[in-house]
Amino acid sequence: MALATRTRTGGSAVSTVWGSTIGKKTVMAVSGLIMLGYLVAHMLGNLKIFFGPDEFNGYAHWLRHMGEPFLHSHWGLWAARVVLLAAVVAHAVSAYQLSRRDIKARPVGYAHKRRRASYATRTMRWGGVILGLFIVWHLLDLTTLTVNERALEGHPYENVVATFSTWYGNTIYLVAVTAMGLHVRHGFWSAAQTLGAGNARRDKALKALANLLAGVLTAGFVSVPIAVMTGLVS
Repeated sequence: MALATRTRTGGSAVSTVWGSTIGKKTVMAVSGLIMLGYLVAHMLGNLKIFFGPDEFNGYAHWLRHMGEPFLHSHWGLWAARVVLLAAVVAHAVSAYQLSRRDIKARPVGYAHKRRRASYATRTMRWGGVILGLFIVWHLLDLTTLTVNERALEGHPYENVVATFSTWYGNTIYLVAVTAMGLHVRHGFWSAAQTLGAGNARRDKALKALANLLAGVLTAGFVSVPIAVMTGLVS
Protein backbone atom coordinates (compact mmCIF):
# COMPACT_ATOMS: atom_id res chain seq x y z
CA MET A 1 0.00 0.00 0.00
CA ALA A 2 2.82 2.40 0.91
CA LEU A 3 4.63 1.58 -2.35
CA ALA A 4 1.48 2.20 -4.37
CA THR A 5 0.95 5.51 -2.60
CA ARG A 6 4.51 6.61 -3.34
CA THR A 7 4.15 5.57 -6.97
CA ARG A 8 0.93 7.55 -7.38
CA THR A 9 2.47 10.53 -5.62
CA GLY A 10 5.58 10.37 -7.78
CA GLY A 11 3.52 10.10 -10.94
CA SER A 12 1.41 13.06 -9.87
CA ALA A 13 4.53 15.13 -9.15
CA VAL A 14 5.98 14.37 -12.58
CA SER A 15 2.66 15.24 -14.23
CA THR A 16 2.45 18.48 -12.26
CA VAL A 17 5.98 19.54 -13.26
CA TRP A 18 5.46 18.58 -16.91
CA GLY A 19 2.09 20.30 -16.98
CA SER A 20 3.49 23.61 -15.79
CA THR A 21 5.01 26.25 -18.03
CA ILE A 22 8.24 26.36 -16.03
CA GLY A 23 8.44 22.55 -16.20
CA LYS A 24 8.22 22.60 -19.99
CA LYS A 25 10.76 25.41 -20.18
CA THR A 26 13.11 23.38 -17.99
CA VAL A 27 12.74 20.36 -20.28
CA MET A 28 13.48 22.63 -23.24
CA ALA A 29 16.54 24.06 -21.51
CA VAL A 30 18.04 20.70 -20.49
CA SER A 31 17.33 19.01 -23.82
CA GLY A 32 18.70 22.06 -25.62
CA LEU A 33 21.97 21.87 -23.68
CA ILE A 34 22.27 18.17 -24.54
CA MET A 35 21.88 19.02 -28.22
CA LEU A 36 24.36 21.88 -27.85
CA GLY A 37 26.93 19.45 -26.47
CA TYR A 38 26.31 17.20 -29.46
CA LEU A 39 26.72 20.11 -31.89
CA VAL A 40 30.11 21.02 -30.39
CA ALA A 41 31.31 17.41 -30.65
CA HIS A 42 29.88 17.06 -34.16
CA MET A 43 31.56 20.24 -35.37
CA LEU A 44 34.93 19.15 -33.99
CA GLY A 45 34.52 15.80 -35.74
CA ASN A 46 33.60 17.51 -39.01
CA LEU A 47 36.79 19.58 -38.90
CA LYS A 48 38.82 16.39 -39.21
CA ILE A 49 37.99 16.52 -42.91
CA PHE A 50 40.76 19.14 -43.27
CA PHE A 51 43.33 16.48 -42.33
CA GLY A 52 42.49 14.25 -45.27
CA PRO A 53 40.47 11.12 -46.09
CA ASP A 54 42.35 8.77 -43.77
CA GLU A 55 41.83 11.00 -40.73
CA PHE A 56 38.15 11.64 -41.46
CA ASN A 57 37.30 8.05 -42.40
CA GLY A 58 39.19 6.85 -39.33
CA TYR A 59 37.05 9.13 -37.16
CA ALA A 60 33.86 7.78 -38.79
CA HIS A 61 35.10 4.22 -38.11
CA TRP A 62 35.76 5.10 -34.46
CA LEU A 63 32.20 6.40 -34.10
CA ARG A 64 30.80 3.06 -35.18
CA HIS A 65 33.06 1.15 -32.81
CA MET A 66 33.43 3.50 -29.83
CA GLY A 67 33.26 1.74 -26.49
CA GLU A 68 34.79 -1.50 -27.75
CA PRO A 69 35.65 -3.99 -26.45
CA PHE A 70 33.48 -3.15 -23.44
CA LEU A 71 30.56 -2.45 -25.76
CA HIS A 72 29.59 -4.39 -28.85
CA SER A 73 30.14 -2.76 -32.24
CA HIS A 74 27.69 0.12 -32.91
CA TRP A 75 26.20 -0.04 -29.37
CA GLY A 76 27.91 3.18 -28.29
CA LEU A 77 26.78 4.96 -31.44
CA TRP A 78 23.19 3.79 -31.03
CA ALA A 79 23.18 4.81 -27.36
CA ALA A 80 24.24 8.32 -28.41
CA ARG A 81 21.55 8.34 -31.10
CA VAL A 82 18.85 7.31 -28.62
CA VAL A 83 19.85 10.04 -26.15
CA LEU A 84 19.96 12.63 -28.94
CA LEU A 85 16.61 11.52 -30.36
CA ALA A 86 15.01 11.73 -26.91
CA ALA A 87 16.42 15.25 -26.49
CA VAL A 88 15.13 16.34 -29.92
CA VAL A 89 11.64 14.94 -29.26
CA ALA A 90 11.45 16.44 -25.76
CA HIS A 91 12.63 19.80 -27.08
CA ALA A 92 10.21 19.83 -29.99
CA VAL A 93 7.18 18.72 -27.96
CA SER A 94 7.89 21.26 -25.22
CA ALA A 95 8.37 24.04 -27.78
CA TYR A 96 5.13 23.16 -29.57
CA GLN A 97 3.09 23.01 -26.37
CA LEU A 98 4.53 26.28 -25.07
CA SER A 99 3.79 27.90 -28.42
CA ARG A 100 0.17 26.72 -28.25
CA ARG A 101 -0.15 28.14 -24.73
CA ASP A 102 1.25 31.45 -25.90
CA ILE A 103 -1.25 31.62 -28.78
CA LYS A 104 -4.18 30.83 -26.47
CA ALA A 105 -3.04 33.48 -24.03
CA ARG A 106 -3.05 36.25 -26.64
CA PRO A 107 -5.79 38.85 -26.23
CA VAL A 108 -8.50 38.79 -28.91
CA GLY A 109 -11.30 41.11 -29.91
CA TYR A 110 -9.18 44.22 -30.41
CA ALA A 111 -9.17 46.17 -33.64
CA HIS A 112 -5.38 46.44 -33.57
CA LYS A 113 -3.65 43.36 -32.24
CA ARG A 114 -0.17 43.79 -30.87
CA ARG A 115 2.43 41.14 -31.58
CA ARG A 116 3.39 39.56 -28.28
CA ALA A 117 6.13 37.33 -29.66
CA SER A 118 9.50 39.03 -30.10
CA TYR A 119 11.57 38.79 -33.27
CA ALA A 120 13.90 36.33 -31.50
CA THR A 121 10.97 34.13 -30.46
CA ARG A 122 9.49 34.04 -33.96
CA THR A 123 12.95 33.26 -35.36
CA MET A 124 13.29 30.40 -32.88
CA ARG A 125 10.00 28.88 -34.02
CA TRP A 126 10.79 28.97 -37.72
CA GLY A 127 14.39 28.02 -37.05
CA GLY A 128 13.21 24.95 -35.18
CA VAL A 129 11.07 23.90 -38.14
CA ILE A 130 13.97 24.41 -40.56
CA LEU A 131 16.32 22.39 -38.34
CA GLY A 132 13.78 19.58 -37.97
CA LEU A 133 13.46 19.28 -41.74
CA PHE A 134 17.23 19.50 -42.14
CA ILE A 135 17.83 16.65 -39.70
CA VAL A 136 15.66 14.39 -41.86
CA TRP A 137 17.47 15.45 -45.04
CA HIS A 138 20.91 15.16 -43.39
CA LEU A 139 20.20 11.58 -42.30
CA LEU A 140 18.95 10.64 -45.77
CA ASP A 141 22.01 12.29 -47.28
CA LEU A 142 24.96 11.08 -45.21
CA THR A 143 23.63 8.26 -43.01
CA THR A 144 21.31 6.18 -45.19
CA LEU A 145 22.82 7.68 -48.41
CA THR A 146 19.32 7.74 -49.93
CA VAL A 147 19.49 11.18 -51.56
CA ASN A 148 23.25 11.28 -52.16
CA GLU A 149 23.48 10.28 -55.81
CA ARG A 150 27.27 9.74 -55.78
CA ALA A 151 27.46 8.10 -52.35
CA LEU A 152 29.81 5.21 -51.72
CA GLU A 153 29.10 2.87 -48.81
CA GLY A 154 31.92 3.01 -46.29
CA HIS A 155 33.53 6.20 -47.69
CA PRO A 156 32.38 9.10 -45.46
CA TYR A 157 34.99 11.58 -46.73
CA GLU A 158 34.04 11.04 -50.37
CA ASN A 159 30.31 11.26 -49.51
CA VAL A 160 30.74 14.63 -47.79
CA VAL A 161 32.65 15.94 -50.82
CA ALA A 162 29.91 14.61 -53.11
CA THR A 163 27.20 16.40 -51.11
CA PHE A 164 28.96 19.76 -51.12
CA SER A 165 29.81 19.49 -54.80
CA THR A 166 26.14 20.17 -55.60
CA TRP A 167 24.41 23.56 -55.44
CA TYR A 168 21.38 22.15 -53.61
CA GLY A 169 23.49 20.34 -51.02
CA ASN A 170 25.32 23.58 -50.21
CA THR A 171 22.12 25.66 -50.19
CA ILE A 172 20.26 23.33 -47.82
CA TYR A 173 23.24 23.04 -45.50
CA LEU A 174 24.05 26.77 -45.36
CA VAL A 175 20.42 27.73 -44.68
CA ALA A 176 20.22 25.13 -41.90
CA VAL A 177 23.52 26.20 -40.33
CA THR A 178 22.41 29.83 -40.32
CA ALA A 179 19.17 28.81 -38.58
CA MET A 180 21.21 26.74 -36.13
CA GLY A 181 23.43 29.72 -35.25
CA LEU A 182 20.43 31.94 -34.51
CA HIS A 183 18.78 29.13 -32.56
CA VAL A 184 21.87 28.55 -30.41
CA ARG A 185 22.35 32.28 -29.79
CA HIS A 186 18.87 32.81 -28.38
CA GLY A 187 18.43 29.29 -26.99
CA PHE A 188 21.55 29.30 -24.83
CA TRP A 189 20.54 32.64 -23.33
CA SER A 190 17.00 31.40 -22.66
CA ALA A 191 18.25 28.15 -21.13
CA ALA A 192 20.54 30.07 -18.77
CA GLN A 193 17.61 32.21 -17.60
CA THR A 194 15.32 29.18 -17.16
CA LEU A 195 17.88 27.25 -15.13
CA GLY A 196 18.60 30.23 -12.89
CA ALA A 197 22.13 30.96 -14.14
CA GLY A 198 21.34 34.50 -15.19
CA ASN A 199 21.37 37.59 -13.01
CA ALA A 200 22.23 41.25 -13.36
CA ARG A 201 25.96 40.63 -12.90
CA ARG A 202 26.21 37.63 -15.23
CA ASP A 203 23.85 38.71 -18.02
CA LYS A 204 26.53 40.47 -20.06
CA ALA A 205 28.90 37.50 -19.83
CA LEU A 206 26.13 35.02 -20.72
CA LYS A 207 25.12 37.07 -23.76
CA ALA A 208 28.76 37.21 -24.88
CA LEU A 209 29.10 33.45 -24.40
CA ALA A 210 25.89 32.83 -26.37
CA ASN A 211 27.22 34.98 -29.23
CA LEU A 212 30.60 33.22 -29.09
CA LEU A 213 29.07 29.73 -29.17
CA ALA A 214 26.77 30.63 -32.05
CA GLY A 215 29.60 32.25 -33.99
CA VAL A 216 32.10 29.42 -33.49
CA LEU A 217 29.57 26.70 -34.33
CA THR A 218 28.35 28.53 -37.42
CA ALA A 219 31.89 29.17 -38.67
CA GLY A 220 32.97 25.60 -37.94
CA PHE A 221 30.08 23.98 -39.79
CA VAL A 222 30.16 26.44 -42.69
CA SER A 223 33.90 25.94 -43.21
CA VAL A 224 33.37 22.42 -44.60
CA PRO A 225 31.11 23.22 -47.58
CA ILE A 226 33.17 26.36 -48.31
CA ALA A 227 36.34 24.24 -48.32
CA VAL A 228 34.77 21.82 -50.82
CA MET A 229 33.41 24.64 -53.02
CA THR A 230 36.82 26.34 -53.15
CA GLY A 231 38.72 23.12 -53.79
CA LEU A 232 40.57 23.19 -50.46
CA VAL A 233 38.95 19.82 -49.71
CA SER A 234 38.47 17.50 -52.66
